[in-house]
Amino acid sequence: MGREPAGEEYYPDDEVEVLPLMGNEAIARGAWEAGVKVASAYPGTPSTEILESMANFPAKEVEAQWATNEKVAVDVAIGASFAGVRAFAAMKHVGVNVASDALMSQTYIGAHAGLVIAVCDDPGIHSSQNEQDTRLFCRLGNIPLLEPADAQEALDYTRLAFEISETFDTPVIVRSSTRLSHTRSPVRVGNRTEIDCRGFNENPQKNVMIPSHARLSHPKLIERESRVGEYFDQIDLNHWERGDQKVGIITVGTVYSYVKEVLPTASILKLASSYPLARETISDFCNSVDRVLVVEELEPVIEEGLKVMGIATEGKAFFPRVGEFSPEVVRQGLESAGVIESLAPKPLLEVEPLARPPVLCAGCPHTSSYMALRGLNARVLGDIGCYTLAAIEPLEAIDTCVAMGSSIGNAVGMAKAGTETRPLVATIGDSTFLHAGLPPLIDAVYNEVDITVLILDNSTTAMTGGQDHAATGKTLRGEQTNRVKFDELVRATGVKWVKTVDSYDLATLYQTIREAVEFKGVAVVISDRPCVLDPVKIKGQPFEIKAELCVACQSCMNLSCPALVWTDEIFDGHRKVKIDAPTCMGCSLCAQVCPTDAIRLQQRGSGNQ
Repeated sequence: MGREPAGEEYYPDDEVEVLPLMGNEAIARGAWEAGVKVASAYPGTPSTEILESMANFPAKEVEAQWATNEKVAVDVAIGASFAGVRAFAAMKHVGVNVASDALMSQTYIGAHAGLVIAVCDDPGIHSSQNEQDTRLFCRLGNIPLLEPADAQEALDYTRLAFEISETFDTPVIVRSSTRLSHTRSPVRVGNRTEIDCRGFNENPQKNVMIPSHARLSHPKLIERESRVGEYFDQIDLNHWERGDQKVGIITVGTVYSYVKEVLPTASILKLASSYPLARETISDFCNSVDRVLVVEELEPVIEEGLKVMGIATEGKAFFPRVGEFSPEVVRQGLESAGVIESLAPKPLLEVEPLARPPVLCAGCPHTSSYMALRGLNARVLGDIGCYTLAAIEPLEAIDTCVAMGSSIGNAVGMAKAGTETRPLVATIGDSTFLHAGLPPLIDAVYNEVDITVLILDNSTTAMTGGQDHAATGKTLRGEQTNRVKFDELVRATGVKWVKTVDSYDLATLYQTIREAVEFKGVAVVISDRPCVLDPVKIKGQPFEIKAELCVACQSCMNLSCPALVWTDEIFDGHRKVKIDAPTCMGCSLCAQVCPTDAIRLQQRGSGNQ
């Protein structure tokens, strides 16, 4: 990017090493170099690789662990900071919703030892339920923010964040995005700095947020905001490129590279942070140009900040508040603002994309559960996980999906409304149940509702790549540990009807769920079968279809299995089906639903018949 990274003292000339790092790996490296001692996170795309990368560093240097949810991760980091060692937590943007209760109090308390939270936003909603802007949380909580634009800055800013945290007695957020988190580039790395433990600070007025203490702390937050803003003015992080004075562009993060690509001759101010703003630097820049445009993804955080400062600026009148930016989006915005001339439209390429519908994997153990629920005509309250794909064709078996752990609470609300005549079933994954499912389950028992809870236990956090959790019996580093047992945990909440069933045993699964929905009260079914892909691929002997026995009833196609494909052969006006052997996982579900026994284990050395 044509600039040297911050913190030159971290990179002695005789010790420079350059590594190809993703943004997430660079964030982890920055935390490790800063001497972080405790790191915790709940996996969530696009942030997952941060803690996985932390686990590559020696355990004697950093205690890295998965937490049951993002609030627990932040609480663990806060506890370590209280104890006097540098601490770190990581999450995706919606995880801040879960952690915000602790964050909004901790920002009043401050940070005894460095306390940094990495948050990865998801503009464009590639793998999330929304595209909220974490910068608004920073402004809400008076939490200083650093926004790297590339992997080098991701390392440098994370390392610097710990110094800012301790200098100004505050938690600090390092904000990434999907594009930065998953883009790999050369990064100059440094060595680890060992930081002495500060010990516990015996100061109840500072550490205990009762109302009388909080009233004293709030004015300090406002004063801290001003001091951090002045610091951002003084430190060499903001990057001012002097160019054409007719238009000045203020931007932040990865959007900077798009601006440079589209308008390389412009006067550009790339900020290191959207909150608090470097007011003096911004004022000087704006006074040096005739017109000011703010180019920022999602919400107009910088633009509104400039308007509060009394600076005439434009931004969201030309650039969208939704979606991920790209050079094309930036160009369109600058064209509509009259900054650059419109290019002639490019000729459309007549390319037919390969159809790849979003369906559950071949052999997915969740498929049978949703087939059973659809067969029972249940009202299904879904949750967050790869199983949410059961909401679309051809399964179409999920009616609602809100947020992590919401399914059970939603079912309680519908039960109390008393208007639903169909059986109420909440479906929730194993990791999600531990994340946020226990409190609503207790609520369901306490308030005596008639609902069924189906825990889809595939023994991993599948949606984010197969991470372990408290019910797998393994830690982040793969070490054996205590394992939560769902049946015992559920019974401890007061649930009287609990059964565990193999997801691949269709007959027993159907009968068990039927019994559960007929039970008066809270019933819990644990559908138990490991994920076929994560953390290891589980592939059995594939099945094949005997063409002469297939009557094209298409019952197997209701599974939405990618291994089942259409043929050109017609029977009674309908197309027959075959099995793609390399894709088949050997789960046997299709064989169990076939009414003519046409689906059988493939004979060794044969193909589809």
